[in-house]
Amino acid sequence: MSKSIIAAGEASVTDTADRGPSARWAIASLALATLLSALGTSIANVALPTLAEAFSASFQAVQWIVLAYLLAITILIVSVGRLGDLVGRRRLLIAGLVLFTAASILCGLAPTLWLLIAARAAQGFGAAIMMALAMALVGETVPKARTGSAMGLLGTMSAIGTALGPTLGGALIAGFGWRAIFLVTAPLGILALVLAYRCLPADRARQGAGRPSFDGAGTLLLAVTLACYALAMTMERGSLGPLGIGLLVTALASAGLFVRAEAKAASPLIRLAMFGDPVLSAGLAMSALVMTVMMATLVVGPFYLSGALGLQAAAVGLVMSAGPLIAALAGVPSGRIVDRLGAPRMILVGLTGMAAGCLALSAMPALLGIAGYVGPLVVITAGYALFQVANNTAVMGDVGPDQRGVVSGMLNLSRNLGLITGASVMGAVFALGAAASDITAAHPQAVAAGMRLTFAVAAGLIAVALAIAIWSGAMARRALLAGGSNGREGARTADYR
Repeated sequence: MSKSIIAAGEASVTDTADRGPSARWAIASLALATLLSALGTSIANVALPTLAEAFSASFQAVQWIVLAYLLAITILIVSVGRLGDLVGRRRLLIAGLVLFTAASILCGLAPTLWLLIAARAAQGFGAAIMMALAMALVGETVPKARTGSAMGLLGTMSAIGTALGPTLGGALIAGFGWRAIFLVTAPLGILALVLAYRCLPADRARQGAGRPSFDGAGTLLLAVTLACYALAMTMERGSLGPLGIGLLVTALASAGLFVRAEAKAASPLIRLAMFGDPVLSAGLAMSALVMTVMMATLVVGPFYLSGALGLQAAAVGLVMSAGPLIAALAGVPSGRIVDRLGAPRMILVGLTGMAAGCLALSAMPALLGIAGYVGPLVVITAGYALFQVANNTAVMGDVGPDQRGVVSGMLNLSRNLGLITGASVMGAVFALGAAASDITAAHPQAVAAGMRLTFAVAAGLIAVALAIAIWSGAMARRALLAGGSNGREGARTADYR
């Protein structure tokens, strides 16, 4: 399946008359890097019970196998994007593939739990590089008119990796043991490494007096901010006990110090003036809101399907697979639509579809059962796929060559923060609607009530994203009128330098 989708995407994103076969293989290397980073996120979850038994460890201990990977990505993705802008994106992507592949082998050979967790953190470091720079390298690999199709292909591969992880992981554990779920990514990593080395365009030599320095202080402060926030959301599920409050206060203080440091730095990690660009600031905000809603489908869905509709585990898994399947199938077509009709318009269409799907999901399952759940889920996921491609295309479209890595990292960070926030906040909304501290013991009617409230809130969040999209479009048009035909691009380039 993935090979056919890559082939279709290559055909749609590559101008063969100008680019030739090497560009198709370059796109394949970026798609494979995206697939691997998503696969690394999802494949380990299914192994947690097996790993707890293998290492005679508690669930609280083995969950760090997943958390270490996610935290490494969240903490480092903006910094590695900026580092790629400074030292060369192709060079750093190749280093990331080497690190991911070596860490995958170390995970598969780890003799102790804590060595496995350390290897997973290293694997997450490599994945952060791959996620940030794969999107950034699109602008150097395909013509601007085909950017949407390339973004659609990357979105498709991310969805395939997320959907394939649990199924592939379960099959490998059953057939070969838990070590196979980590070792299987090594040959794919080697293939992506070879393709990237041979086919990606060489890094451009920087012009001017010299290379800007790397912002070490800003990087450290941002890492502390993100680590504290992510730990507060994941360790206490947003319950805000004493530890969670302490972590959030530390995150807030670190964020303030980060802003102050960036305002004074000669070569900041993130130029604060960038947030004056309505396309970038709106794109980041919308991405976080949308991913918060998408996480609600993953967190709340299984409880509703089993607790309210009475489905068994196998049936729950089958119904839940509809979302990733639609995301995988819709990615490349969404990219073509964005290229043809424009990103701003398709952002609005995608968000409108998501809002309609959320409203339907809050009401229809109670009336139509499984069909009432699957239908709205398909609408939400199709709208999400269109929005994601259009938003990525809009944000990355006019970014200067020396800032693509950091902007790509910021986009991926907004996505991760949305997922982290959605897991805790939307889970808390679900529990509030169900009026139950233990959802697993709640009455079916209580679970249904929690479902209705969760997706009513989700529809409200998408409405906020729609308002942001409309505001961003109005601001961009105003800038275009004020600056002439090159108003928007000139303004964005000036902000980013």
